[in-house]
Amino acid sequence: MFFIELALLTKKVKQQKILNITLLKYRERIKMAANMNKHVFKGHKTLLGSKYVTYGEVELPLRNDMLSKSTSFDWGHNGPASMQLSFAILYQLSDQETASKHMIKFTQEVVKQLSSRDWILDAHDVVEWVNANEEKSEVTKPELTLVTKTAIKPTNNTKTTRKTKKTNVVKTICKELEITQKQLAEILEVPEGTVSSWAVKNEIPRLGKKAIEFYTLSHKNQKIVDSYKDFIHLLQAS
Repeated sequence: MFFIELALLTKKVKQQKILNITLLKYRERIKMAANMNKHVFKGHKTLLGSKYVTYGEVELPLRNDMLSKSTSFDWGHNGPASMQLSFAILYQLSDQETASKHMIKFTQEVVKQLSSRDWILDAHDVVEWVNANEEKSEVTKPELTLVTKTAIKPTNNTKTTRKTKKTNVVKTICKELEITQKQLAEILEVPEGTVSSWAVKNEIPRLGKKAIEFYTLSHKNQKIVDSYKDFIHLLQAS
């Protein structure tokens, strides 16, 4: 009888260990998924020039109460709006003193390099950058995981003129959204001739711009929701 009870007890212990290991792996997967989805900074410029920056899919605060360089974010240069973005990113992961201390260098080494319309910056890379600059007096530029498009520079030695052909804003929007001018008119609930006249004049009225921005933002948010649903389904299936 004793040996039977011992065997049953041993079996229960093994089952409990297997259950604990399974739960641990599940929690690690959930944690990894959370890190992938939340611990990144994302920047986006709309077709009409508006700029959005998020952290964990939530809009990143400007922190104007601590730093008043600019009333908006920007990137790809060393201007006040880029410094405002640097301070906000650094403050999100550290404190006011650290953000103020490294803001200028972070702008020069990181934010200035974000030259594309859409980018992703891993929070872990920002933390490593801060730690490296805190520990050493002379720091070489770290390699950050930045999802950006490489800028194309002229390869010849001839001088390039500053004047470039102005792109047609209506055609650009339709190309980016993969729709026709007729479909754009249907989305905005305006006559097709109105959109055609915008294309001919190469300009869109202010209310039209706002409507397009709301549509593109809604379209982007829907993609995020769909991606999240796909991830949940994949997680449940596994």
